Amino acid sequence: MSKNPSQDGHETMPMFELFKKFKRFRLFEPSVGVMGFFLIVVCVICCFFYLDYRAAAKGYGVPAQSDKFLWLKLDESSSEIKRVEFLGEEGNSCNLFDGDWVWDEAYPLYQSKDCSFLDDGFRCTEYGRPDLFYTKWRWQPRHCNLPRFVGKVMLEKLQNKRLVFVGDSIGRNQWESLLCMLSSAVPNKDSIYEVNGSPITKHKGFLVFMFKDYNCTVEYYRAPFLVLQSRPPAGSPEKIKTTLKLDQMDWNSKKWRDADVLIFNTGHWWNYEKTIRGGCYFQEGTEVKMEMKIEDAYRRSIETVIQWIHNEVNANKTQVFFRTFAPVHFRGGDWRTGGSCHLETLPELGTSLVPSETWEQVKMASDILSGYSNASASIGLNILNITQMTALRKDGHSSLYYLGSNSPAPLNRQDCSHWCLPGVPDAWNELLYALFLKHGSSHTFNSSVINNM
Repeated sequence: MSKNPSQDGHETMPMFELFKKFKRFRLFEPSVGVMGFFLIVVCVICCFFYLDYRAAAKGYGVPAQSDKFLWLKLDESSSEIKRVEFLGEEGNSCNLFDGDWVWDEAYPLYQSKDCSFLDDGFRCTEYGRPDLFYTKWRWQPRHCNLPRFVGKVMLEKLQNKRLVFVGDSIGRNQWESLLCMLSSAVPNKDSIYEVNGSPITKHKGFLVFMFKDYNCTVEYYRAPFLVLQSRPPAGSPEKIKTTLKLDQMDWNSKKWRDADVLIFNTGHWWNYEKTIRGGCYFQEGTEVKMEMKIEDAYRRSIETVIQWIHNEVNANKTQVFFRTFAPVHFRGGDWRTGGSCHLETLPELGTSLVPSETWEQVKMASDILSGYSNASASIGLNILNITQMTALRKDGHSSLYYLGSNSPAPLNRQDCSHWCLPGVPDAWNELLYALFLKHGSSHTFNSSVINNM
């Protein structure tokens, strides 16, 4: 009986000694610790990704400041909001300008290399911009669906008509965007041409592009103030180089008034740098108002524009739009002092880069237009209120890539005012398209777009 235990003890001793030696070697314990720590870290990271994915699916909440910021959604599939079709009867009360930027793999609507109607300054991808994220965002109104842009449909609606943009270089940015959007539906690009043989290049004046197959023109007239800028009255002080005649429209206004669709914009030039610093003062009648504030001059100019529309434009023929100010996104300065935006690759998710003075200008324009809402209704003026939606798109500017083959520009000379194409102005034109189509079934002016500015 005693033999078996002694045999068992004899057999187990080597295993026990082996374990003690292995334990002394201290290889196994640290490996388990390291591996365990690694697995915990991986689990934590995965949890963060999962929570981040859920947040993205529901929408990132953007902090609100006086309702300037909206919700940015990356995926609308989980949305519980019931949306109506804007072109349907239920869409009449929908505010197109309250909504979200959503990622859409079907975008962009065209490629810059396929469009010959673009200034080099807007061809960011072709001249070195490395990312394409900014081309993939689509504007989604909160309570209704926009019609998908179809160039052929718009051209058919424009047959034998004139569509005219009037304003500053940001208006030209939008005009070139629409040229590309429409031309993508025309197989024979040679059937699209500038009627005077003028090339697409930055210049002072106007450009008229004919779509021969539809006998329609899409035109741009440079008038950054909309009112007339000319030489000062005789005997004016030497420091007055030019004046803005606040009670007169631009010289070319006679060429606009018979358009079938007329899109105005102004705002970027209504500042100290573009007016008083350069010797441009304000004039009413024969009197130069040396002490007039810029905001008062701007207000007076809008009054002149509205009065001109009322007196000169046939509301039964012409659909008139006023596009609101498109914010700039300079960080750490402005265009003269080294402001930048070249590192921005996503829409706004936090504190806005839009300077406070921009919102002051927007409020001023809102107050002016709100004061004329009744007049606007009578003349059929539509407000294309793109300011708030555009404020979120700090990622869409030309930044370093506006010099064509000489890009990139120096870091201290960036363009955070104009927009890469394809890009943000395409969304403005999708809104224009929706309102243009809607016009056929209703001529009602939606004053709520002013109240929501």
